[in-house]
Parts: sequence; C-alpha cells; structure tokens
Amino acid sequence: MDFKIHKPDDEWRAQLTPEQYTVCRKRGTEQPFSGAYCGSHAPGVYHCVCCGAPLFRSEEKFESGSGWPSYTEPVNDEAVALADDYSYGMHRIEALCATCGAHLGHVFDDGPPPTGKRYCINSICLQLSPK
Repeated sequence: MDFKIHKPDDEWRAQLTPEQYTVCRKRGTEQPFSGAYCGSHAPGVYHCVCCGAPLFRSEEKFESGSGWPSYTEPVNDEAVALADDYSYGMHRIEALCATCGAHLGHVFDDGPPPTGKRYCINSICLQLSPK
C-alpha cells in the first residue's frame, strides 16, 4: 500500500507514547474495555493519533460489547485502508489509516445495518475532536 505520510521509525517513537507506538506502528492491541473511547458517547470526529486524518464520526459509533470502540463505517471511502491479516493463525481484515498506515484494528461482518460492518478500533489510535 502506498501511504501519503512516511516517517522513519525513530520519528514515530519520538511522536507517540510507548503504548501508541506499540499499537499503531507495531500492530498491537489494547486490552478490551480499557480504552478511553470504549464507552464514550461524546459527539465529534475521531482522528488518527499519528497523523490527524479524520477516520470515524460519532454518529457511526455503536456499542458492540466487544471491548473496543466500534463503528459501522469510516468518514469516507478513502479514510481507512484494508489489508489481509493472517496473524494468530486466523484470517482477519486489518483496518489501517489510509494516510499514514497506522494499525487501527480490524473489520468484521457482524455489525448493524445499514452496512453490516463492525470497525473494531483501538481507542489509543484515536483522538476525538468534539463537536
């Protein structure tokens, strides 16, 4: 994939907290139900913590019970890139920031209408800009 923002690893390390770096740049995950936005219902737009690109709107957020913030769709078709992920001996669809390539989480086909999608996203990858 060709992302618009490229930085050396040491720049990402300097910009992000150790936890953000692990999740966003090394494809880690936060513990379920531990993220700042898991139960949040504040209105606004969620941006990538790495590059500031808008990713999700609060209007598309729903309670999935999964332990991570969940959204039915991104802000637009160009905001989130998808990639096959075969880690942990299974096939999943990884969600990445289309601007900088930050790992956000995964997408599943068990969400509510109208999309039927569940973008299961790590809170630590996001920064809410309140309305």
